[in-house]
Amino acid sequence: MAFSPSTPITGAANSLLTSPTYTIVADTAPNAVSKQYNVSALGGTQTSVTTHSVSSPFTMTAFRPQTFKVLGQPNASGVIKTFPKNEYSFLVRKGVGVLANQPIQTASIRVTVSIPAGADTYDKPNIAALVSAAIGLMTQIPQGVFDLGVTGTL
Repeated sequence: MAFSPSTPITGAANSLLTSPTYTIVADTAPNAVSKQYNVSALGGTQTSVTTHSVSSPFTMTAFRPQTFKVLGQPNASGVIKTFPKNEYSFLVRKGVGVLANQPIQTASIRVTVSIPAGADTYDKPNIAALVSAAIGLMTQIPQGVFDLGVTGTL
C-alpha cells in the first residue's frame, strides 16, 4: 500500500495550535488490508494535546478494498450496465475529554476515496485532479473545519 507518511507530519495551524507537528510510528493495523501509525510525540505549541495511548488513541489508518472490483463487460449493445467502485479510506482517531471525571471518548475524521473500476487505468489525470483538489481544499480550510466541529456553523 502506498500509505507511507513521513515523520514528523506538519499539521495545519488553527487558533489553538501553532506550528503543530506529529511524530508517528508504525502501529498494528486493524486488518490485513490496512496500515496504521500512531502519534508518539508532538511539536509546536499544542497545549493540553496528548499523544497516543491505549485509553486515548491518536492514530492514522489507511484502508484498501478487501477484494478489488473490475469493470464489467459490455452487453450485446456495447453498453456496460454497472460501474463498481473501489473504495479506499483514511481514518484519524483522537481521544478527547467530554467532561471532568468522565472517560475519554474517541473523535474521528474519515475520508473515503471512491474510484470507479477502470478509471485507474483509463483516466489517471482526472483521478490526480480529484485527489489534488480535495487535499488542496482541506489544506486551505483547517480553521473552518475546526470551527465547524466546535460551533456547528457552516
